[in-house]
Amino acid sequence: MKISGSYFLPLPPEQAYQRLQDPEILAGAMPGCESLDKIGEDEYRMKMKMALASLSGNFDGKVRITEQSPPNSFKLMVEGSGKVGFMKGEGLLKFTPKDTGTEVSYEGDVQVGGTIAAVGQRLIDGTAKMMIKRFFDKVAA
Repeated sequence: MKISGSYFLPLPPEQAYQRLQDPEILAGAMPGCESLDKIGEDEYRMKMKMALASLSGNFDGKVRITEQSPPNSFKLMVEGSGKVGFMKGEGLLKFTPKDTGTEVSYEGDVQVGGTIAAVGQRLIDGTAKMMIKRFFDKVAA
């Protein structure tokens, strides 16, 4: 599933870039994230709980930050698996000065499999958009 969009953060690009790489901010902003622990340079182990329709479960996974070009862009890679399936996502985030802050545009791909994929593409698509909005709302707070 392809995802793309943009979000305005009321911060200068340098600050927006730093906030989106801060593990504490990422952990607090990712819906369902229970822990995010550093395991290497720009790599983290993640535990999260997700619910989709009547399915819910715990996921163990990794978050990696790659292809960094401060304060212009970086790639965020997330993968996780649990009893109800797996998810894998990769997205490029770009930071552009705009008015009194920064427009963060994102473009990427998300894959889900297992039982969780059986709930239907529309529901998965809607849930992904909702989770992305919640993520950026929390980063902006």
